[in-house]
Amino acid sequence: MRSRSSPRKLSSEQELYTASIRALMRRAHSIHEMREYLERRAEDPKMVSRVIARLREQDYLDDARYALQYARQHANSRHQGRFRIARELRARGIPDRYIEAALDAVFAETDEAALVRARLRRKLAQWRAPLDDRKRASLYRSLLAAGFSSDVIRAELRGLTGGDLPDLPDAAAIEE
Repeated sequence: MRSRSSPRKLSSEQELYTASIRALMRRAHSIHEMREYLERRAEDPKMVSRVIARLREQDYLDDARYALQYARQHANSRHQGRFRIARELRARGIPDRYIEAALDAVFAETDEAALVRARLRRKLAQWRAPLDDRKRASLYRSLLAAGFSSDVIRAELRGLTGGDLPDLPDAAAIEE
């Protein structure tokens, strides 16, 4: 099996700019992600800042827009919660001010409880046996991992089970 070699180093600013445009054609990138990508490709690290500045000037890189699009897609298509989306955006190098603004905008128009219900329906369609305490706890953990708040999860699980819920740990206890 062949190991993957490092990318070919680019010597001119134009080559680096072209490589960045190709990367942006494949998918959107945050400024942090693009900087890391270009630093791996550039012979001269000084060129990276100039290419990043050019991309920002041409409005190809915008962390606020990236955070909003990412949050909207992950909330609506992947049915992920606020906390998971925020964690993933932070890992992509987005500043917290853009993350909060994007999440506030997306979750103002999206009902988090409806997202939880959609995930619950999808999970329960796969299970044949009745819903016992172990399965409820498993559902709870998977919804926490998906980034939903423990209050919303508990409310939706109560609605699903008719009000009787075993003592489930909250998100803070699980993360410790």
